[in-house]
Amino acid sequence: MSDDGAAIDSLWPAQASDLDDDAVIAGYEEGVSDQWVRVNFVSSIDGSATQAGRSGGLSDAADKRVFALLRRVCDVVLVGAGTVRVEGYGGMRVDDASEAWRASHGFAPQPTLAIVSGDLGLDPASDVFTKAPVRPVVLTVAAAPEARREALAKVADVIVCGEASVDTAVAVRMLGARGLRRVHCEGGPHLFGTFAAERTLNELCLTVSPVLEGGLGKRIIDGAPQLPFDMRLAQVLRSGDTLLLRYLA
Repeated sequence: MSDDGAAIDSLWPAQASDLDDDAVIAGYEEGVSDQWVRVNFVSSIDGSATQAGRSGGLSDAADKRVFALLRRVCDVVLVGAGTVRVEGYGGMRVDDASEAWRASHGFAPQPTLAIVSGDLGLDPASDVFTKAPVRPVVLTVAAAPEARREALAKVADVIVCGEASVDTAVAVRMLGARGLRRVHCEGGPHLFGTFAAERTLNELCLTVSPVLEGGLGKRIIDGAPQLPFDMRLAQVLRSGDTLLLRYLA
């Protein structure tokens, strides 16, 4: 069990109880290749990706534990600008235990944060840039305002990945060229939809929170007209009434 007390058991493909962090990581790393795009979301039973407008309201201790462990095994955390604003991202940093684990397993001590923004509506003075332990990356388009690009270039590496919209294949290739080959995407739904539509993701990690949310909350994906995108179930973990599912493309 981890220090936060969130016990996680494996239900499938093999049954095991009270997995430690290394055992949880091993399950998520099964079959992962050098270049990999993983997407992570939480959802209510009835399909809402938010509670009171934010995904954090659906998260419990087990989801937070897996969330942290998935950051532990990536080179770059990728997120849309809207999610940065709504979820209140600051200077992204893994904890000391994760930093030590990463250093001993060939990763940089801290993952890089990459933000996708077409219009570059980001504040260069915000904590997400000024308190980042690693210089962030901003993935944008050629049509983005030049003045905003110049302002953000002072605090981040700004990379053009398309003309009017970010091409996810180009984004993954550009990140890989910087040694950021293990991509961990934390949303939001529009960015996930783009990865699904362009078939540039390898894995979805989905926590099913044991609540019925109702209302008008978004689903975990939108803007993907080329769906359906078939995936196969690779793992089922459980913590109490919460399910933690792993799907592969």
